[in-house]
Amino acid sequence: MPVTVLLVDDEPLVRAGLRAVLEAQPDIEVVGEAADGAAVIPLVRQLRPDVVAMDVRMPLLDGIEATRAVLRTVQDPPKILVVTTFENDEYVYEALRAGADGFLLKRARPAEIVHAVRLVAEGESLLFPAAVRALAAEYGNREVKKALDKAALTEREAAVLRLMARGLNNAEIAAKLIVGTETVKTHVSAVLAKLGARDRTQAVIAAYESGFVAPS
Repeated sequence: MPVTVLLVDDEPLVRAGLRAVLEAQPDIEVVGEAADGAAVIPLVRQLRPDVVAMDVRMPLLDGIEATRAVLRTVQDPPKILVVTTFENDEYVYEALRAGADGFLLKRARPAEIVHAVRLVAEGESLLFPAAVRALAAEYGNREVKKALDKAALTEREAAVLRLMARGLNNAEIAAKLIVGTETVKTHVSAVLAKLGARDRTQAVIAAYESGFVAPS
């Protein structure tokens, strides 16, 4: 089955460019488009895409609020890939905090766009570039640090979280720690549960905001 994608951007040329790049791939299908975040929820419910490529700045409903709305109201929501012009945009970071799963620059090369969609669809690793890591560290949050300390991660769980923060997927973490992928999945689930995180993105944001992991 192909990865299905909904494109959300107020610039028709951006949508056309993304569609051309993605539809050139045999395993990716663009199932719809929207010009504003306000149209996302009905389209997600109708089309059931695997991934929403979401512009972060739009006139009626921006990508941050649209992301929150999708995750709050849609059962079994799609993965959300934030698409933006500037990598150090605080809007991008807020969208990730709101629950977006990854990050893509509009000027990215075609191969990077395709890779980003596939990576987010798989859900086992993160698109969390250096500029966003730095923003997360700047947001330093004492309450998040207290919550992470209270979580009392085991040594192995802490190691898994650090590798997650580096963007490694489960197979790559397993290779680093010399364990099986099922063991890694168990540790990832434990980390998310202990941190009260919805997904890997939220866990990694907590790791950077708390200072548990320093931006490299």
